[in-house]
Amino acid sequence: MSGEILVARRGLVPYEEARELQQTLAARRRRGETGDVLLLLEHPPVYTRGRRSKPEELPMGAAWYEAQGIEVRDTDRGGLVTYHGPGQLVAYPIVDLRGYGDDVHRYVRGLERTMIAALAEAGVRASTIEGLTGVWVGTRKIGSIGLHVSRGITTHGLAVNVNNDLQPFEWVVPCGIEGVSMTSLSRELGAEQDLNAFADALVAAYSEVFARAPVEVASLAA
Repeated sequence: MSGEILVARRGLVPYEEARELQQTLAARRRRGETGDVLLLLEHPPVYTRGRRSKPEELPMGAAWYEAQGIEVRDTDRGGLVTYHGPGQLVAYPIVDLRGYGDDVHRYVRGLERTMIAALAEAGVRASTIEGLTGVWVGTRKIGSIGLHVSRGITTHGLAVNVNNDLQPFEWVVPCGIEGVSMTSLSRELGAEQDLNAFADALVAAYSEVFARAPVEVASLAA
């Protein structure tokens, strides 16, 4: 292993709270006050719009979605609109890319391999599709990636559909891909899955792909 990564499991965290935490951790990482961190969490129902998002990706208008109990938030990550909700595992690596070859495209490909390995451990065969970012089961998308990199430090990350409701994806143009079909681990396997066990598999896969030793932490205090 070439280094450690701190693993913090935070449970259900509102989107804005998680974004503020990422910004705080990124600033500390930049100053060398903490090592690389992998945040594992879920979000209450929320649509997030990436930097290149267009209004037509939310065809009903923000007020309609909020009336369904789904927040709409703008964000500084790459990618387009996506949905987060309970039962979906979200992983936010706050890392210094200099320790990962200083190549964001190579890092994204590593995150795809991480999801593929974790899904294989859970019993689902996934793969990538040429020209598209993320992970797919056949033609059905199961894992998404959206990163932001500032002065070499990453925020945001990946999301894998485990047990979450897939209906909200059908109300938008997810990831800007017209007509895309979304799936989840539970849908592919025909039964609800253990989110914590899948999180364990994701941590193990990240550790293997990026040669990092995971260190579980209860607190992210200095």
